[in-house]
Amino acid sequence: MPRSAVDRVHEVYATSYRRLVGQLTGVTGDPVEAEDAVMEAFARAVGSGRSFLKADNPEAWLRTVAVNVTRTRWRRNRFFRDVSHRLVAEQAYADLPDDRLALLAALRQLPAPQREAIALHHLADLPVHEVAETVGAPVGTVKARLARGRAALAELLSDRETDESDTSERSPR
Repeated sequence: MPRSAVDRVHEVYATSYRRLVGQLTGVTGDPVEAEDAVMEAFARAVGSGRSFLKADNPEAWLRTVAVNVTRTRWRRNRFFRDVSHRLVAEQAYADLPDDRLALLAALRQLPAPQREAIALHHLADLPVHEVAETVGAPVGTVKARLARGRAALAELLSDRETDESDTSERSPR
């Protein structure tokens, strides 16, 4: 790869890495998995030759690759992931605020297409048409996924609040 291409990947890495990891954390529900997908996207950028260099928006190019990486992994590792989520202790994310943990737990319960749409639109702050481009779906489909996902999240998070208030009312003070 010519030196200028390597410089471009380094430049985009410096400006976009943390933002992409944050966005993909919403998509995957797991910060470690998100970081791994983003790193793989950067590795593919290095190996892509001119494709990455010709991209009008290199961050969008990387985001699309990272989302596709997570989709592929999800399909290949469905059984393993289902088992591992039950085995991983919740203390693994003890440094995250409670509301963030609740949001990640609720996002993990959504179907993958809804989770992707919610994360990319609300956490990554992408307009609906960019979300549609990233996930390869029509704009109307993304809007429907957002509406359904928001409704499901509201229910999941309100159920959690109800459960917590019931528990706090029963526990001695």
